[in-house]
Amino acid sequence: MPANIVVAAAGNVAHEDVVSLVARGLERRGAVERSQANVRPPLVQAPPPRLRFQRKDTEQYHVCLGAPGISRSDRRRFAASLLDAILGGSASSRLFQEIREKRGMAYAVYSFVSQYTDTGQVGVYLGTREDNLGEALQITAEQIADIAGGNLAPRELERAKENLKGRILLSMESTSTRMNRLGKTLIADSELLSLDRIVAEIDAVEADSVCALAASLLDSDRLSAAGIGPSEERFLAAVERVTSALAPAA
Repeated sequence: MPANIVVAAAGNVAHEDVVSLVARGLERRGAVERSQANVRPPLVQAPPPRLRFQRKDTEQYHVCLGAPGISRSDRRRFAASLLDAILGGSASSRLFQEIREKRGMAYAVYSFVSQYTDTGQVGVYLGTREDNLGEALQITAEQIADIAGGNLAPRELERAKENLKGRILLSMESTSTRMNRLGKTLIADSELLSLDRIVAEIDAVEADSVCALAASLLDSDRLSAAGIGPSEERFLAAVERVTSALAPAA
């Protein structure tokens, strides 16, 4: 539907030329005047925690813990990005170091954040063998609780800030990244910040803000869990080390 389309361009292009090309394309379809935007109603209330498991004869269990996050316009989004970097968003993050590097329990373990117009998501993924599943999830819960409890050293926060700023600045060397950034800003109806402003916002985040966000977003009572593996019983037992609030799906 043309009214739902956002066109973004970056690189050696002229704005007027892009507008002309898009207009001609839509006119050929004869849909400019007849179409209306299909707008999804904003999320009013976050869904309750859920539990899902798919049995499959895999060598490893694949587990994802997640919860509702924050929107693209929320000022805490910079703190959320730093929380992600500290928890599991890089090779120097806590989960990567504690679960993979120190104990060799998992090859893949990471955290993630996504932000949309009215909501977002935050969570953790890990893939590990059956004998490591419970302990790996327990370590995950302990690291989340440690950050939420205020145990974030200035050096750790500073390292995360430098990592995040470096990744953002390097990504701007990609034309496609610049294009996607423009398009996402239009779709989410959010402010397009300059790189200097983004760096300043990251530098302004304090440790207390990151810890408070961990306590708020990753509280065990908010977490949903999804898994794939040979035994649902093993999966449920492991998830109980993180949260007892989840009940098996009907």
